[in-house]
Amino acid sequence: MNNFAFLDGQNVHLAVKELGWQIDWGKFRIYLKEKYHVQRAYIFLGYVSRNEGLYNFLRNYGYILVFKPTITKGSITKGNVDLNIALQVMLDYKAFDQAILITNDGDFYCLVDYLKARNKLHSVISPNIHKCARLLKQSAQEKMQTITFSQKILSKK
Repeated sequence: MNNFAFLDGQNVHLAVKELGWQIDWGKFRIYLKEKYHVQRAYIFLGYVSRNEGLYNFLRNYGYILVFKPTITKGSITKGNVDLNIALQVMLDYKAFDQAILITNDGDFYCLVDYLKARNKLHSVISPNIHKCARLLKQSAQEKMQTITFSQKILSKK
């Protein structure tokens, strides 16, 4: 299998943090490779220069980082990567067997529908199923999965 993972970086980070946990990105990359046969794992992020150490850490674990410029309003820095993820999926469409989408964002329902209809969606992984958009859950249905604590990917903050 030649599967690709597409991670909504900020969405994953905030969803797991909200649960009071943190993700072990190294273990998560191994998990994606072993369980889902992920050959290429993209993380989409808004670029913040002070996070270069984190970016290098992620690259060392084999993630491909895709950045979007950020906008800062007050104390909030935002880099909406939804369109970037959808575009990358379509650019790589012929290169992967199936996609694994990791997000809680309901904006991806149409991408999920498109991939499902063509048998190109392996699964949608929610980092926090309680915060996952209903539209995404409805679209993904039987393809919906979640990160669980038993997988030793999450640790208490």
